[in-house]
Amino acid sequence: MNEKKMDTTQLRLLEIIQNKTAIVGIIGLGYVGLPLAIHFVSKGFKVIGFDLDTLKIDKLLHGESYIKHIPEEPIREMIHQKQLDVTIDFSRLSEADCILICVPTPLSDKMEPDLRYLLETTKTIAKYLRRGQLVVLESTTYPGTTEEMLLPGLASDDMKVGEDFFLAFSPEREDPGNKKFTATNIPKVVGGVTSSCLEVATALYNAITRSVPVSSTQAAELTKLLENTFRSVNIALVNELKILSHKMGIDLFEVIDAAATKPFGYTPFYPGPGLGGHCIPVDPFYLAWKAREYDFSTRFIQLAGEINVSMPYYVIEKTVEALNKQKKSLNGSRIMVLGIAYKKDIDDDRESPGYAIMKMLLEKGAIVVYNDPWIPKLQASRKYDFQMSSTPITPEVLVEMDAAIIVTDHSDYDFAEIVKHSNLIIDTRNATKGIKGAVEKIFYA
Repeated sequence: MNEKKMDTTQLRLLEIIQNKTAIVGIIGLGYVGLPLAIHFVSKGFKVIGFDLDTLKIDKLLHGESYIKHIPEEPIREMIHQKQLDVTIDFSRLSEADCILICVPTPLSDKMEPDLRYLLETTKTIAKYLRRGQLVVLESTTYPGTTEEMLLPGLASDDMKVGEDFFLAFSPEREDPGNKKFTATNIPKVVGGVTSSCLEVATALYNAITRSVPVSSTQAAELTKLLENTFRSVNIALVNELKILSHKMGIDLFEVIDAAATKPFGYTPFYPGPGLGGHCIPVDPFYLAWKAREYDFSTRFIQLAGEINVSMPYYVIEKTVEALNKQKKSLNGSRIMVLGIAYKKDIDDDRESPGYAIMKMLLEKGAIVVYNDPWIPKLQASRKYDFQMSSTPITPEVLVEMDAAIIVTDHSDYDFAEIVKHSNLIIDTRNATKGIKGAVEKIFYA
């Protein structure tokens, strides 16, 4: 009897996924959830988006986007056609056939996993879970989370995983602002709690892109951590080499570009002022934290994390050095930080090294302003509350500054004009390379 119930439930879900009559519910409409919702709608599914932020919901219902690199036109059309619905009413989770979780999974102040949002989301889903639903966690986390946290919170005597409901993990692979890669051409790794869970989740993602099934949710969770730890370690390597190359008088960017001509065995990574975004600064610490449960120290990964965390300090050190050469002190100097987004041409400032740099500048007595064409006002976060608005870049403003620090190399910036009117430039992104004249005012950090 149970076997028949399982088959009927699974077959029905597979059928409505295949003919795209399944309703997809997405919890968390941020930098991952909103693009995912738009993509599912574009592939023919009806989507219900859930978020606790009433401002986000209100904007979406009025056809507006709160993420600058996501255009408003498709949102407006999808809302008008009633293919995309958004709500703060989580009781409507019972309407969804497939529920995707895209909530924040940050680190605590002690650099340990902070899964309170995921825990609350699991409790909410359990409250409205019905037979025949698929639940997929997309938020980055440590190996074991899906089965150790979600499964006990959702399963019961009346709701058996793989029979009555299906549970899987498929890590998000969103790269904000990168137009080259979209949800259409980025494969989705999928791991299920049971074979039937894997089959259903794989069918869902095959409906919008190519899925890559793996043997377990733990394997899928570790895949995500490997991807971002790989980047963290290699960025730490070039960041450390950047410091060495400055001491040796060698242009590391020239070296990286030369090495990149090797057609095998090398992938170029570029140094910067530190890591930003939700994934790369966070994921290695998730893995290191989980490793301690097995009496294992991820020394290599932790060292990479330490190097990347130290880079804002190096930027301050180079700023002090550059000001000293002009017989100026950092204390009392007027500094403009150019770019607070963690990468170019997006409005995402999560974990941005710009914040750490601004904090240290202020602590050392500098007078700090910032400019970012993508982020007109700084919002209070878990770590910082600067209460600042973006200062327009004009020749008059630049002349008044003792130094400008290039933290984010937005395409909107006219670096030639910035160099022309600035007294001193600290360039963390190699953005001023090739600009003729005034070389004596440029310091690379």
